[in-house]
Amino acid sequence: MHKYTTVWVSARRDTGTKWFLCGLVLIAIVLPYLNLAVPVSSAFHLSNYGLRLVGKYFCYAMLALAVDLIWGYCGILSLGHGAFFALGGYAMGMYLMREIGPRGVYGNPVLPDFMVFLNWKSLPWYWYGFNHFGFALLMVVLVPGVLALAFGWFAFRSRVTGVYFSIITQALTYALMLGFFRNDMGFGGNNGFTDFKDIVGFNLDSPRVHAVLLVITLAMVALSYAACRAIVASRAGRVIRAIRDAESRTRFLGYRVENYKLFVFVLSAVIAGIAGALYVPQIGIINPSEFAPLNSIEIVICVAVGGRGTLYGAVVGAVLVNYAKTYFTTAIPEAWNYVLGALFVLVTLFLPRGIVGLSSYLRVLLRGRRGAIRQFRMESDKLEPTRK
Repeated sequence: MHKYTTVWVSARRDTGTKWFLCGLVLIAIVLPYLNLAVPVSSAFHLSNYGLRLVGKYFCYAMLALAVDLIWGYCGILSLGHGAFFALGGYAMGMYLMREIGPRGVYGNPVLPDFMVFLNWKSLPWYWYGFNHFGFALLMVVLVPGVLALAFGWFAFRSRVTGVYFSIITQALTYALMLGFFRNDMGFGGNNGFTDFKDIVGFNLDSPRVHAVLLVITLAMVALSYAACRAIVASRAGRVIRAIRDAESRTRFLGYRVENYKLFVFVLSAVIAGIAGALYVPQIGIINPSEFAPLNSIEIVICVAVGGRGTLYGAVVGAVLVNYAKTYFTTAIPEAWNYVLGALFVLVTLFLPRGIVGLSSYLRVLLRGRRGAIRQFRMESDKLEPTRK
């Protein structure tokens, strides 16, 4: 019986994966078409702002996917994943600033405008290489990955778990935020990076470029999802879930728990960094506010709303929560934090499996109703000869 139950659950998950990937493909086809091919006068036209907004939503969805991998499957609640997202964004922003060259306000071919304004005489050593796109891509992966490796190695070797780990990850992103706010750090201070011109020679003001960036973002969401799904479905994935459910027992069985946790933590940090790198050219700015602990908390709420431990639920939750944020911060700005808190409380109390778990709950209710109807008919058939 256990074997057939496992097969049924795997089939259900594969069905959800197929629907999810088909939805991404549909979005990648329809939205660029509505933006580029449909006339502006049409009611179905998607504005350039709307296209960029969707790209922003899916960058945050990719970040939520990274958080769901470590929280939903390994039980590691990180409240600092916004730091890895921001570091990936800064790595891409440094490349975009070097791409401006002499077209900046001050016309300096080497120094970005903010460095000229602050009387920097030469380019800092950690800016070397960012005039090459390939080097920037390497840093997008390497910087968040190395930080997560160093931080996770000390934390997991010290067996820091639970709320203590959440607190120190929050402290990490807060410390980075304070550091990046300083002008002498060489990252633009509180203004950060903006006024980008192009990326690999293509004008960032072009709608076609943003349509391509959206398609690349959706492709990276799909690839990240596939990688995460492959991991959680493997033998290592079973060990990871065992760590989530009973860490001490898993360690007692001889597994190196620290190594598994470190692997998942570094991978999720790399995914978050890639999401940040895709975010910057679509939004057109990166500043220290992306390190704010509240951003990391919002992503955790997105995962809880969508459905923890489902992967595609995290993507759905991130898109819906960020859409709600866009609406409320425009219509009723002062109410957003209250709405966010109420949403988290309501989902925790009434939808512990999130939005994607709601469909399973409804199917169970429907199945129970059908079972009751069948039972009623069987009892009716038994009474039928007596009535005659």
